[in-house]
Amino acid sequence: MRISIPLLCGLLICCEVKQEVYDVRGTIRSIDLEKNRAIIAHDTIPDLMMPMVMPFPVIDRKELAQLNIGDSVQFKFVWTDTLPYAKTFTILGKGHLPQDDGFFNDEYDELKIGKSFDDITLLGIDSNEVNLSDSDGRYRFISYVFTRCPMPNMCPAVVMKTNYLADSFSNSNLIDFILVSFDYKHDKPSVLKQNYGASIDGRDNLKVWSSSGRIDDIYRLVKQSGGDFWGVEEDKIGHTLRSVLLGPNRELLASWEGEDWKVKQVERGIQMFIK
Repeated sequence: MRISIPLLCGLLICCEVKQEVYDVRGTIRSIDLEKNRAIIAHDTIPDLMMPMVMPFPVIDRKELAQLNIGDSVQFKFVWTDTLPYAKTFTILGKGHLPQDDGFFNDEYDELKIGKSFDDITLLGIDSNEVNLSDSDGRYRFISYVFTRCPMPNMCPAVVMKTNYLADSFSNSNLIDFILVSFDYKHDKPSVLKQNYGASIDGRDNLKVWSSSGRIDDIYRLVKQSGGDFWGVEEDKIGHTLRSVLLGPNRELLASWEGEDWKVKQVERGIQMFIK
């Protein structure tokens, strides 16, 4: 639903704020009263976002204080040109929370929303070393691919969608889009340059990284993203796809599973964070 709200400057209407309101269901994962937000694992928001775990700003602190971790909730998500926010929460009961006692946690575990990625070192397509921390202070959208992928609706589709996103944010100096190959055996920088060099040309905000000779680093990065891969040494590669959005301090802001994410929905999700 789209509505417009006039803002009054004295006795004159000086501008108009457009907003869209969506009905959302999800489960509260955590609550941050200091930052006025709740991290929620939400269902599909039709015409906006796929299911994911992400923080929602909540302007009304009294409303936020009434929520508890594990609550299954229904609420309104107000999308505006300035600050999207959640309001009008209804508690439906108790939702499902993943079990995690922390006993087996290590540096290779999938990160929770708000936790920061370790710094890792990979290679750019010109064989120069690149650290994840080199881009601290900026947002980063990271997806994983490999050039030997035989399925046109998988890695090639992710590349095309990432190219679109890079073009969509070409006027922003706040975010980089990074394609990372986990095929540390085959995808040397020269191979990636041959396959993806044309995509990078003219796109300063699009990067392609190789994991050649960096097995520990790529494994750590993929696992902390919530993805997985196997069979590289046997040339029988299997993998699960995951794209992630990192904040300026390498904190995990949002993730999208698989390759079927809708590019427009991800675009709007990114817009919400970098506003």
